[in-house]
Formats: sequence, C-alpha cells, structure tokens
Amino acid sequence: MTVTARLVIARHGQARCNVEGRVGGPETCTGLTDTGLLQARLLAARLTAEQRSGGTVFDAVYAGTRPRVHETGAILAEALGLPLTTDSGLDGPRHGDADGLPWREVEDAFRGPPDAHPDLPYAPGSETWNAYLTRATAHLAQLLLHHHGRNLLLAGHGETVHAACHLLLRIPAVASPTIGFGTDHTALTRFEHHRDRYGNERWVLTTLNDTAHLTPPPPARP
Repeated sequence: MTVTARLVIARHGQARCNVEGRVGGPETCTGLTDTGLLQARLLAARLTAEQRSGGTVFDAVYAGTRPRVHETGAILAEALGLPLTTDSGLDGPRHGDADGLPWREVEDAFRGPPDAHPDLPYAPGSETWNAYLTRATAHLAQLLLHHHGRNLLLAGHGETVHAACHLLLRIPAVASPTIGFGTDHTALTRFEHHRDRYGNERWVLTTLNDTAHLTPPPPARP
C-alpha cells in the first residue's frame, strides 16, 4: 500500500465565543483566548517536531477567514515555514440572524443543533445544515483536486471535520443527524490517500480528535 497524499485538519483553538457560548459568525467572532493561543502554539510545536523527525512534510497550509481560525492557521503556518492561504470556502455555516446569539437560545428555539433538522434553517438567513455540507464538501473536493498528490494542512472548524468525513468516507448526508465526530479545540484529524499494487485507491481516516499535544508528559522517573 502506497500513501500518495495526506489531508490533515486542525480545529481552531479555544475562542472567546466558545467561552461565552455564543454563535461565532463573521460578524461577532473576536478570535482566540489566551488558552486558545497556547493550544495553537503547542500544536505548532508538535507538527514541527514531527516534521523534523521524519513525519509529514506539508506542501500548503490553508485557513478559513473567521478570526479564531485564521489566527490558528497563522501560528501553524509560521512554525512550519509556509505561507498561509486564506480561504473563505473553509468557513463554517452561515448563521444569519443567529450570529452572536447564545447557542442555547438558538438551539432551544430550533429544538436541537443545526444538524438535528438538516433541511431547515436554524435562524432567519442561516444556511441549512445540508446546504452547508453540500457547499463545504464541494469546496474540499476542489481543494484536494488542486493539490492532488500533496500533503495539505487545513485550519478549520469542527464542521470542517464533519464535511471531510462525509466527503472522503462517502457518508450520505441523510446520516448526519444520527452520527457525530469528536472535534476538540486544536484536535488533529488525519486522512491518507492509499493506492495498492492493483491500482485501487481509497481515503483512510487514520486519526480523529487527537489532542496529545495538550496533555503534559508524565513526570520523569527518578
């Protein structure tokens, strides 16, 4: 089995809107907390150490436009010595009038999170969950085609991980309300593109929600 390409997705670090429990859309996201900045720096140190020790060498780093994601991507790109490409196609769902509101208030009115009723807008002017999935998966497919055979690092949202899993694992959108994927802050999700000696190809999910960089190492034995 030959690995011909890699896609690695890093969720953004802890943001102020996360701490406040608010919907962090483009109008109201104010970026990372001090904890979020530290999380991103720990992840950057991990990725650079892996690269130095023979791990994945990335060809490009992308990030969405919302401040918490862009700040995370900038820290990763600088540490890896690569330019950061800002890409609005990696943004999360369009929240409409929910932007800035408490998530509890939005979910109480909608009777669940956006994917609970995936064909309905969860607020006036918002995307439906399925509209987001359609948009995000199409964009990811184009991005992977553009970087065919290369190693790509994306700084994104938890929803970016959901979209990638639906696309690369061929999970139908109809299953979305009944499944979930772990997406902690700065967690890594890794996919590898495999080709066997018969020419068969597939994407393989090798890591989901990996936050090992946030766990302090055990104390050394005396």
